[in-house]
Amino acid sequence: MKEIKIEKVTLNIGCAGDQKKIEKASRLLQLLTEQKPVVTKSKTRSTFGISIGKPVGTMVTLRRQKAADFLKRVLQSTGNKLSASQLDSQGNLNIGIKEYIDLPGIKYVHDIGMLGLDVAVTLKRAGYRVKLRHVQKGNISKKHSINKVDAVEWLKGQGVKIE
Repeated sequence: MKEIKIEKVTLNIGCAGDQKKIEKASRLLQLLTEQKPVVTKSKTRSTFGISIGKPVGTMVTLRRQKAADFLKRVLQSTGNKLSASQLDSQGNLNIGIKEYIDLPGIKYVHDIGMLGLDVAVTLKRAGYRVKLRHVQKGNISKKHSINKVDAVEWLKGQGVKIE
């Protein structure tokens, strides 16, 4: 029950409302994941002039084996080295990829150009859905939640060096 697993890997490309860049980012995410990306919309008025409900980027969520495989590729591109600041207090991991051609096995596509992306990895333990259902009642022990130390140990077990 204490074994840590990958719940999901979320890929996000922010485009600041530029429609052409959103189309290119959608094609890139579809190329990388073979899934249809979702266009994200602004929830509040931003400081750089985007109104509520306007498109600001695109994202894809990977689960199960696809998530694990993609995470391996991302870790290879970073040289299996991460900073402790890339982990939050709940043990989630965030990695920024400056250029998509840094990922192994991906070649430059002239129509897309050069784009970077953010990769967010969410970790879980068995029983996580029950925890979400009973979070107000407090039925699940805090020992069962994942913290930064647990995530670091899990990453070291995966062969990742934490600096």
